Amino acid sequence: MMSPLKMRVATFNVALDRARPGQLAAELETGNHRQPGQIARIVQHIRPDVLLMNEFDHDGDGLDDSHLRLFCEDYLAVGERGIEYPYRYLVPTNTGLLAPVALHGAGSPALPADGLGFGTFHGQYGFAVLSRFPLLFEQMRSFRHFLWQDMPGARLPMTAEGSYYSAEALAVLPLSSKSHLDLPVRLPSGRVLHLLACHPAPPIDEGPERRNSCRNHDELRLWHDYIRPGRGDYLVDDAGGRGGLALGSDFVILGDLNADPIDGDGFREGIQTLLADMVLNRSVALGRLRPASRGGFGLRGMSARRGSPRFWTHSQGLRLDYVLPGRSLQALASGVFWQPPSQSGAELFWNKRGWPERSASSDHRLVWVDIAI
Repeated sequence: MMSPLKMRVATFNVALDRARPGQLAAELETGNHRQPGQIARIVQHIRPDVLLMNEFDHDGDGLDDSHLRLFCEDYLAVGERGIEYPYRYLVPTNTGLLAPVALHGAGSPALPADGLGFGTFHGQYGFAVLSRFPLLFEQMRSFRHFLWQDMPGARLPMTAEGSYYSAEALAVLPLSSKSHLDLPVRLPSGRVLHLLACHPAPPIDEGPERRNSCRNHDELRLWHDYIRPGRGDYLVDDAGGRGGLALGSDFVILGDLNADPIDGDGFREGIQTLLADMVLNRSVALGRLRPASRGGFGLRGMSARRGSPRFWTHSQGLRLDYVLPGRSLQALASGVFWQPPSQSGAELFWNKRGWPERSASSDHRLVWVDIAI
């Protein structure tokens, strides 16, 4: 019996964020920096058909994609294992976009704290989509500007005195710390797959109000409501379209969700509820096809973690990165690309002392799922 045709969908927080605008583009232009080359080697090894790259700096609005094209042509497409991505998209982001009012108190707004999404410049920590198949921009929806306060029952941060954010701040503060993007891709069979991409705020660097944990929880909830019939009727996209995903649509949620269901900071019930929902492919979310590797077992000093190292996707011993197909999609295989320190290819993840090293590639690991098409 012939095996079904398949496509490989992957997410990878590539950690190509830099301290200054234009710094990443300049590094890619010189071509002699180790980290981007190692990132390219990882992508070439796994060879995804569709790839979401989190933390890829750009101009904020995605208008100048020259350095993304450079990364594709001079890094990903070169060598014996070169891979080409003719379709690509730099996603406009809220990171480093200065709010018109101070978000965290009085005075004049200033970056990074008063960015609509945390960042020292517009476009820091942005993300990009690469695809071997056509991206259907005419059907694309984004929720970058949807206000947090417009989510019914939003988990807005509170203090003993009341709301952490002023009414003026809530009137301009979007829910999405980067963007929530529904980007359909047309597969060779003609089938349309909706890529639901995001990168929620990490639940760190906060006070007792837990503002980032609250935002992370509700950023996850946005997609959870979007994929359940009737639950996303309140959503209004950036073009004014209302409602959630059309019933019967094929979809996959992907990205660095900054949420571990067992360990780490944040409100774990958000990711736990999402993973347990029958609207997802249960085998990938929680079952036998949950992406896994042996690399996490090489970490030291993680005895306090309760989750299995098999499923970790981050060098701090956490499962943060996800590819979650809907239940209408048949999953064939999956994985976390992370070689143990003693195996060939370990230099992509570890330094000579056997510790994870972000400069080797990233502090995150590429996660992939094969889907029958």
